[in-house]
Amino acid sequence: MFEKILIANRGEIACRIIRTAKRMGIATVAVYSEADIHALHVEMADEAVLIGPAPATESYLCSDRILDAARRTGAQAIHPGYGFLSENADFAEACATAGVVFIGPTAAAIRSMGSKSSAKKIMEKAGVPLVPGYHGESQEESVLKAEAGRIGYPVMLKASAGGGGKGMRVVESANEFSDALAAAKRESAKAFGDDRMLIEKYLLTSRHIEIQVFADTRGNYVHLFERDCSVQRRHQKIIEEVPAPGVDEQRRNEMGQSAIDAARTVDYIGAGTVEFIVDSDGNFYFMEMNTRLQVEHPVTELITGQDLVEWQLRIASGEPLPVSQPQLSINGHAIEVRLYAEDPSRNFLPAAGNLELVSFPPDSRHVRTDTGIRQGDSVTVYYDPMLAKLIVWDQDRDSALRQMHTALQKTQITGISTNVDYLAKMIRHSAFVSGHYDTGLTRLPFRDEISASPTPGTDPGSPWSLMTGWRLNLDCYDFADHEIFDHDSFTGNQSAGGSLTAPMPCKVVSVLVQESDSVQAGAAVLILEAMKMEHTVTSPVAGTVTAIHFSPGDLVEEGVELLTIEAG
Repeated sequence: MFEKILIANRGEIACRIIRTAKRMGIATVAVYSEADIHALHVEMADEAVLIGPAPATESYLCSDRILDAARRTGAQAIHPGYGFLSENADFAEACATAGVVFIGPTAAAIRSMGSKSSAKKIMEKAGVPLVPGYHGESQEESVLKAEAGRIGYPVMLKASAGGGGKGMRVVESANEFSDALAAAKRESAKAFGDDRMLIEKYLLTSRHIEIQVFADTRGNYVHLFERDCSVQRRHQKIIEEVPAPGVDEQRRNEMGQSAIDAARTVDYIGAGTVEFIVDSDGNFYFMEMNTRLQVEHPVTELITGQDLVEWQLRIASGEPLPVSQPQLSINGHAIEVRLYAEDPSRNFLPAAGNLELVSFPPDSRHVRTDTGIRQGDSVTVYYDPMLAKLIVWDQDRDSALRQMHTALQKTQITGISTNVDYLAKMIRHSAFVSGHYDTGLTRLPFRDEISASPTPGTDPGSPWSLMTGWRLNLDCYDFADHEIFDHDSFTGNQSAGGSLTAPMPCKVVSVLVQESDSVQAGAAVLILEAMKMEHTVTSPVAGTVTAIHFSPGDLVEEGVELLTIEAG
């Protein structure tokens, strides 16, 4: 077993890995950017090394700086966590060249399955059913647009190299394709250093169900059952649970075996997750394989009694899988919710600022909190806005839902906007409580509940009561005027004079207009970036652009004037 490991990540996953390493008697090295100098993961680790400025491209994505930190501290292995370099085959190879163990699959497996396009080709040859789509080599816009037309709208653009909702766009029509493609490519390049895209048919009524798999260096494979990850916003999961409602033992075994077959095809080693789309008839289709630990891994830990980070460390050090498939079973029900720094009432706009109060329920047999924040910390615009994960367990789903409701009531975060109240209402909504939900809210079973009087203690003006924030991996629907709002856009704060102000601290990515240009109401005028996501600012009125105050690359504070439009 390793004596010292370096964690090439930050936030809650870095803290999560450190906890298991400490329990196993393994020394830990944290790396941090200038923005994270006072971060919790830095304090928890035995050693910490500064690797660069706040932007991830100058710190957490710099493999040479991370390897240099490992060399200087004598770390024998590197755990990449998730995101950043976790699915970067070049980094895995660089670790091997430097004589440092990469705690994850081989570079070859990452290239095979880490690339969504490559993975689909492999699965297609293996006879695994795929969602209709395009995963070819050509990345010319004309080719991609033609393929989208062949597949049929709506389609989903996906970053071939990544996940976590970055570089993903639903495209409803050919008229939207070019802008969506450009935005997805920019986002993917910044998050993963790779802007290649694939296209899939967007299935409106389906479940997103994934299978956790593990393999050791001795040819042993197991799956640790499924997770339902259908509830999403901005194509990022916010609620996960296991076992998945409606999945029977036969379908569970079929999906589990398919996942193992997928891993075996590329001689996989370590932790991986095979993701499927499941239609209303129960048919499942391969989407992708994430060649890393998943954000939602704690729910699997709670229903199996296994520490998956410990499994990763043992397998990477050459040990066999700790158990065989017949020794694994599902015990009870677990649910996880992701707490984000965001404002649901403003179309889930990311939030930044100081955390004045942070209080979570104490950890117990039924409740667990994974977080990398503390009271007094600052949430910056440089990284993903996830603050923490609340995970609960109980003997059955109804009991687990009650545990989650209580845990959310005991969670207090002030100083910035969060989705805590939104999550509390979501897990109590009849659609979720019933278990009959999917990734596309095209049916409107909530209309009567929306128009009914709010329950005692709820705010009738809240986004939940209006339902303008509710989405299951779909653009949010405003039942008041029946308009679909683009999940990647927002109208900045506007004064009576027609000026647009920054709704949050952010970076200007692109200015789409020039002074003296005429614009229509709703026309895109600026693209901003905050917390690894792009946001399009649209004109509130028809008029003429009279002043532009910032250029691409500029950092702006919340409330500053971006540009001025004279109405008329």
